Amino acid sequence: MKKQVTGISFFQKYLSVWVLLCMIVGVGIGYYFPEIPKFMDGMNLSGISIPIAVLIWVMIYPMMMKVDFQSVKEIGKNPKGLFVTWIINWLIKPFTMYAFAYLFFFIVFKTWIVPELATEYLAGAVLLGAAPCTAMVFVWSTLTKGNPAYTVVQVATNDLIILVAFVPIVKFLLGVGKVSVPYSTLFISIMLFVVIPLVGGVLTRMIVIRSKGKAYFENFFLHKFDHATTIGLLLTLVLIFASQTKVILANPLHIILIAIPLTIQTFLIFFLAFGICRLLKLPFDIAAPAGMIGASNFFELAVAVAIALFGTTSPAALATTVGVLTEVPVMLTLVKLANSKKDKFVNR
Repeated sequence: MKKQVTGISFFQKYLSVWVLLCMIVGVGIGYYFPEIPKFMDGMNLSGISIPIAVLIWVMIYPMMMKVDFQSVKEIGKNPKGLFVTWIINWLIKPFTMYAFAYLFFFIVFKTWIVPELATEYLAGAVLLGAAPCTAMVFVWSTLTKGNPAYTVVQVATNDLIILVAFVPIVKFLLGVGKVSVPYSTLFISIMLFVVIPLVGGVLTRMIVIRSKGKAYFENFFLHKFDHATTIGLLLTLVLIFASQTKVILANPLHIILIAIPLTIQTFLIFFLAFGICRLLKLPFDIAAPAGMIGASNFFELAVAVAIALFGTTSPAALATTVGVLTEVPVMLTLVKLANSKKDKFVNR
């Protein structure tokens, strides 16, 4: 069998370029053909855009197939790295994201961002902060030569925690930010965009591995969905930017302003997790993925929930989309920084 492809793909490496192209295409559609996003926005069920929901499933379902819940059995072999991951992702990251977003949107950038927009940008940032990365962590782990088995356990346990922690954390922080969101919509969102694709992914994984074997599943079957995931993401971004045309054209500077606190937050969380792992004398191949999983975001989930809560045309949805824009260049920078510090860690 062929060796499994590792590392970052051409598409992933230049994700920010594709996002910018999607922005240009989407804004062009929204400006010259406004009836198209209007028609798409009209296709919704209980406030959730049906086209966007389908595209989100196309993106998330292949990611969930990569999660091996059998790995959770290994949780007791080296729990320190897992404790770092859980504490950073769920007890620190959402709250520092809220703090940075509030500081910049309401105080530092108050001259350029009116309070109404600041509130929704804050909501989008909160959704990003409460959704630790699920899929791209495997890429960052590979690029830092992280322990692949341990990375799988980190991702699997985070997916389990998302099921119970995402809704109350988001509800609490949005409440602090005076953003009213119904519990029902949050629960529907987590069911649609986490539970259903997660169950589908787990069942698919089990069925294919039983019939064809794990090597076939990892080396061939998963890669059949690579293009579907790419197309789903790009089409989702085009639809979002088409719906955001008025906001973007009226406030083009806001894309940069939103990116600033998101970037600062990413660096802070990475160095916090990475530094704690070093203090605990964990090996580099555990410390690096621990930093990466906290620093990066499950932006697909954040985008989906922002649309479900606030709509495709909302500034909150725009803020989560900026998270997609900043993700790869920032994370590649952190990969280089992590690798440069490898000799500072103890060997296994």
